[in-house]
Amino acid sequence: MKVAIQGELGSFSHEAARRMLPQCTVIPCARSLEVFDRVERGRAAAAVIPIENTLAGTVAEHADLLVAREVFVQGEFLLRIVHNVIATPGVKLKSVRRVLSHPMALDQCRDFFRRHPRIEPVPFYDTAGSVKHVLASRLKDAAGIAGRQAAREYGGKILLAGIEDDKRNYTRFFLLRKGKPQPDNLVLNKRRKSPLSGNASSTGTHSRLMLPGADKTSIAFKVKNVPGALFKALSVFALRDISLSKIESRPMRGRPWEYVFYVDFLRGDDEPARNALHHLGEVADFVKVLGIYPAA
Repeated sequence: MKVAIQGELGSFSHEAARRMLPQCTVIPCARSLEVFDRVERGRAAAAVIPIENTLAGTVAEHADLLVAREVFVQGEFLLRIVHNVIATPGVKLKSVRRVLSHPMALDQCRDFFRRHPRIEPVPFYDTAGSVKHVLASRLKDAAGIAGRQAAREYGGKILLAGIEDDKRNYTRFFLLRKGKPQPDNLVLNKRRKSPLSGNASSTGTHSRLMLPGADKTSIAFKVKNVPGALFKALSVFALRDISLSKIESRPMRGRPWEYVFYVDFLRGDDEPARNALHHLGEVADFVKVLGIYPAA
C-alpha cells in the first residue's frame, strides 16, 4: 500500500505511518497539498498526517485541508516525540549557529533556544528534511532538529538528545483515505439537514471506510454569529450525554471574522450520534463529518 506523508523519510510522519501500517510503502511529499492531492487522485491509497501536538497545538493547514478536501479520517495514532539536535559528523555544538526544523518542531523546543541564545531557529519544511539538507550540504555551522530515525537515515550525529520542552510530548496523527461518510449528506446546509440519512450506517460510503471498533467522531461545523448559536450547537451533544474530547475554532479562509468549529466526540456511528448530528444540522450553517474511527 502506498501511503503519502508530508516530509522526508526518517520524519515522525514516516515513523507514524510505519507504526499504523507496518507493510506500507511511504511516499514522501514536500508539501501538505501534495499529500492530499495524491489521496484524492488515487496516486496513494492513504495518507498519514500530523493533526495536533500536545505542546504546539493544532497543525492549522491540515485542519483547513480536512474541511476543504474529500478525505475521510479512518484512524488516529499517538506518537511520543523526542527531538534531537543532529549535525554532520565532526561538528561540535559550540560551532552551531543555526538550527533548522519544521516550525512545529521549533515551537516544541523553546527552552533549548532560550538556553542557547547564540543559536538561531530557522524554519524548514520538515524535521528529517532539515537533517537531510544539513548533511547533503556538509554544513559546519548548522544542525537540524529531528528524531533518531533521521540521524540513522542520513548518517547524522546526535549532538543533544531529548531537547523537547516537556517529556509528555505527543503528536496525534490521522490516517486518511479518499472518500466521504455519505456522499449526499456529508456537508450540510439549510437545504440539506440530515448528516446521516435513515439507514446510512449500514449502506453509506462511510460504513466501508470505518475500521472495526470505531468509537470516536471528528466533525467541523459553522454557526451564525448570533447570541446563543454555539450554545445551541453544543447542547445537541449534552442532551444525549455525548462527551466532547476536543473543541476549537479556526478562521474561515476568505471569510473575515467567520469561524469553523472543530469538535471530537466519543461516540461512533450509533443512534445517539446520528441524532445529535441531525439536530446539529438544524441549527448550524453547515456540518462536515471528518471521520469516524477507533480512538487511540
